[in-house]
Amino acid sequence: MSTTAAPLVRSFAPLFRADARVLVLGSMPGTASLAAAQYYAHPRNAFWPIMGALFGAGAELPYAQRLERLAAAGVALWDVIGRCERAGSLDSAIAPDSIEANDFAGLFAACPDIGHVFFNGTAAETAFRRHVRGRIALPPLHFTRLPSTSPAHAARGLEAKLAAWQVVKAAAHRAAAARIEIPAAQAA
Repeated sequence: MSTTAAPLVRSFAPLFRADARVLVLGSMPGTASLAAAQYYAHPRNAFWPIMGALFGAGAELPYAQRLERLAAAGVALWDVIGRCERAGSLDSAIAPDSIEANDFAGLFAACPDIGHVFFNGTAAETAFRRHVRGRIALPPLHFTRLPSTSPAHAARGLEAKLAAWQVVKAAAHRAAAARIEIPAAQAA
């Protein structure tokens, strides 16, 4: 019986601007993403095709330009898990006792306008519930779990996933509209 621990993997730094209004959380980058040092780098992951349809941040653009388009739309990206032991890419391969959550208190302090958190799949939502929520003071937030964009979750096709992910665009636009209305109301 082998007692060799799975490799320790670390997530990326959060990608955001201080005026971010929505946050999209994954669980932990897969091996393709870690190797490329890019969020959602697996060629069959539906994330970038969906972001292309919603925000013009599709995979046909250079990575830096995709990130700029999301940031301009008020979308921040991160993962719930900061580091863990995991062999391979599957969330089910994460050693539960090895999970360390990212610094969400710091992120929400840096981005006080985030009002909605979207989970890219069940694993991200479960990790947030177990390792973040109840452990730190959170600002008032809305939480929504969306179907995973991972190619491992092929039960829904791209069109069905895109239809479910429309709420991200709607939340970003609502928050932007509310932000524009506040200064006008204060001026009256």
